[in-house]
Amino acid sequence: MASVIADQARRRGGGAGVPGAPASDERAARPPWVPVATASPEHPDTATVRPRRVFTQVVVAALAVLIGVGLVGVVASRRLAEAQAVNDAARITDLFADAVVQPALTEPLLTGDAAAVKAMDRAVRPHLGSWRLVRVKVWSQQGRILYSDAAALIGQSYPLAGDDLEVLEVPRTVAEVSDLHRPENRLERGQGKLLEVYRPVWTPSGRPLLFEAYAPYSSVTVRTEQLWRGFAGITLTSLLMLVVLLLPVLWRLLDRLKQAQGHREALLLRAVDASVEERRRIAGALHDGVVQDLAAASFRISGAAQRASAQGHVGLAQDLEGAGASVRTSIGGLRSLLVDIYPPSLATAGLEAALTDLAASLRARDISVDLLLTPQPSLEPEQERLAFRVAQECLNNVTRHARATNVRIVLEQNEEQVVLQITDDGAGFDAVQVLSHPPEGHFGLRVLSDVAGGAGADLEVSSAPGAGTAWRLRIPRP
Repeated sequence: MASVIADQARRRGGGAGVPGAPASDERAARPPWVPVATASPEHPDTATVRPRRVFTQVVVAALAVLIGVGLVGVVASRRLAEAQAVNDAARITDLFADAVVQPALTEPLLTGDAAAVKAMDRAVRPHLGSWRLVRVKVWSQQGRILYSDAAALIGQSYPLAGDDLEVLEVPRTVAEVSDLHRPENRLERGQGKLLEVYRPVWTPSGRPLLFEAYAPYSSVTVRTEQLWRGFAGITLTSLLMLVVLLLPVLWRLLDRLKQAQGHREALLLRAVDASVEERRRIAGALHDGVVQDLAAASFRISGAAQRASAQGHVGLAQDLEGAGASVRTSIGGLRSLLVDIYPPSLATAGLEAALTDLAASLRARDISVDLLLTPQPSLEPEQERLAFRVAQECLNNVTRHARATNVRIVLEQNEEQVVLQITDDGAGFDAVQVLSHPPEGHFGLRVLSDVAGGAGADLEVSSAPGAGTAWRLRIPRP
């Protein structure tokens, strides 16, 4: 029977696509396949949680966090070190101004007296190294350098910046990174990056002067290293301890998750088995009860119609014959329903005969069905039940939602797997959207997808609005 159906299907259009379309054209026009279910942990394409992979991801994430914290720490410590070095330079300049410069100021220095300049130089120069200063300058309010340890600058005049004048008006100490591009700083350009601190000092008569001191910026680098070592030692150690403490918790959670997945798969399998058993029970009760009673009633009605006809009651005979025909039609409908609920041919004659019965139920609904079935596919009983359930659910969708007029059912096998493909020419749907956001209450394919993955099978769908739908189930051969 199956070979005859296969031959008829090959003559009518031969391919795995929608009837009437060539196979090559159908493949070219077919929307891309979207995975619905993948194989379970017993198979290479597993989609379950892998503890080693999760641990690797956690370690990589922890390293990324450590690197990120390290980078942030370097930036933060550099800024903090610069602020601290600036404050240190300001404090040192204040002390140097009060302890060294202020006592050496005299009124003749304002006029550039050589003796006053030498006296200031004798007071200042011996202390520069011990105070870690590379340059000092004393300015008048008019922008003239009255004293500097660089003799070439003494007597030079440069306009004072607004910040310098504000310091003279409102006494305070200001520290900042020196702008070596300014002309008055030309002699400091060869000494690297410098910190500049300026504040007012006063002559014995109370006239304010601007005092500037320059310190090497290397103090910021030293301070940065000190702060970073302290920051890194505490922060990184704390993070490492946190990761070490979280690893046992993570391991426990992964173990529980794995157990939960196993329980879920077992419940799904149990649900499917319970559904199969319930279908079998209902089908048996209908077949042995209602169908047999209707068959007996049909025989009695036929006998009564024959007796009425023999006695000349033509009208009564016709009514009885009509009633008998209605009963036989109902019996046929119930038999088709029994095939939908649970085909006895699956357990007795195999998957090929069960698919043929499903096709017959579709034809009873005026849907054209093409069959291309491989005789006796190499499947275990559980795999046959899976293939039948998938086919049954897909064909139920055809009758309920697809509004299709043609369906093709293909069952073929190669050296590695058995492939069941069901294609219709119905309305189609957005496969990606429906699978990512399934409608409420549609549990059939959800269960089948989980069961297919648990059985080591792959379930895919190819569909688009107006392009029909194709389902493909790939089961590895035992």
